[in-house]
Amino acid sequence: MEFLGTTQVSSYCGRKKNCLFPDLVPSTTTHDTYQSYYLPGYRHLCSWKPSLLRKVVSVPSSPEKQLSCSGRPLTVLPELRSALHARYSTRDWHHANMVQLKGSETSRYCAGRMNADSMRLMQDKDQLTHQMQEDSKRNLKERMGNIDFWRSELTYELECLLKETQALETAKKRLECAIEELQEPLRIALECLYHRENRKGIDLVHDDVEKNLIKEVDVLKDCQDILSKLAEKITQQLGINRDAQHALEQDLSDKNSAHFIDEQCFNLKNSSDSIRFYHGIEKADGTVSVPATWAKFSDDNIRCSQHARANSVKLRDDTEVALESTSEEMWNQFISTNLAFNKRLAEVADVRNKLQAQLAKTLQEIFQTEDTIALLERSIKAKEYPLKVAQTRLEGRTKRPNIELCRDAPQYQLVTEVYTIDDTLQSLKQRLQEAHDTLHMLVLNKSKLEHDISVKTNSFFIDRKCMDMRRVFPSTPRLIGYT
Repeated sequence: MEFLGTTQVSSYCGRKKNCLFPDLVPSTTTHDTYQSYYLPGYRHLCSWKPSLLRKVVSVPSSPEKQLSCSGRPLTVLPELRSALHARYSTRDWHHANMVQLKGSETSRYCAGRMNADSMRLMQDKDQLTHQMQEDSKRNLKERMGNIDFWRSELTYELECLLKETQALETAKKRLECAIEELQEPLRIALECLYHRENRKGIDLVHDDVEKNLIKEVDVLKDCQDILSKLAEKITQQLGINRDAQHALEQDLSDKNSAHFIDEQCFNLKNSSDSIRFYHGIEKADGTVSVPATWAKFSDDNIRCSQHARANSVKLRDDTEVALESTSEEMWNQFISTNLAFNKRLAEVADVRNKLQAQLAKTLQEIFQTEDTIALLERSIKAKEYPLKVAQTRLEGRTKRPNIELCRDAPQYQLVTEVYTIDDTLQSLKQRLQEAHDTLHMLVLNKSKLEHDISVKTNSFFIDRKCMDMRRVFPSTPRLIGYT
């Protein structure tokens, strides 16, 4: 028995419906539900009138033809079938089947194409994901290679800079040692000048020794100034080297950290335990450089270090040249001063010897002059008696009487004798005075000679003392800082 207003096919497609009170048509359905429930012929069910239903219900019937308690509709009487418009035609039935088959075929075709496209899409996306992951690993590997390159460059430059800094520090120590070694020669030269101020008299002369000592002091001070300025420049350059070293070490440390991080990222796999989601991390851009500026930063650090090393090499060369030139100049001046000392000592010794010889001769002359004075005094004393005799004779002859007072030969002879003895006495007394003057002159000369000899002896001992002080002078290795 068929149900009123429905077919067996449609009854199997869904839950059982009440043909008398059908459900409302859903407002939105899919294409499949539209094909399942709204096939041609269902429009008659949707246009049923309640009046027709009331007519059907009002037909008298027996109790078994009434609606059962279970709610199943009663069988429509054959005479009322012609009044219902819910039957399909064969054409509708075939059309519905055809539409259903085509719809099913279309659905299957769309589903198959969708499945095939999905498989292709998944394969493409899997391949793209794998390729992107490989590209990322390759880029990470290349990045690690770039980091390794710059890290090796930084390491090499850092080693070179450290060696150059150590060499520059050694040069600075040599300069400091050389400056310290110059203190003693400078002190000795100044002491020599001070000691030579104790010379006396005419020996307090601005001689070659003093000129060389003053020049030696100037040379030593100039050398100290040159070496001190070089030491200051080296100190400044060491600060620049330390700054460059710090920049290289910081850059190298950053490169090591970046290489470690990129190596960890390179070793990450899909099966790693440390991977997790970081939503929005791709939008956070905390980068501060691009590959060009990144490479330029390390290149600038290396160039700065190379420039510092070049300046350090130049300073070391200047230091070597300065040490050698100052050492040679100081040695030449030291030798010149010593030669001047030796020459002066020889001159002073020669003059002193001559003065001593002259003093000996002067003493000899003094002795001879004293003897001459004594002889002159004895001679003068000896002439007094003959003069007395002659004068006594003349006086006695004046007592002759009258005509006997004759100017005879004896008279002439006695007068001549008296005058002669007087002249002789005057000559002897004058010579005695000259002898006394000569003796006085010789004594004065002796005193001067003795004073000059003492002065020369003092000068000789001062210069000898200075030479003894100058016996020790720093050797060339000490003057150039090798101590």
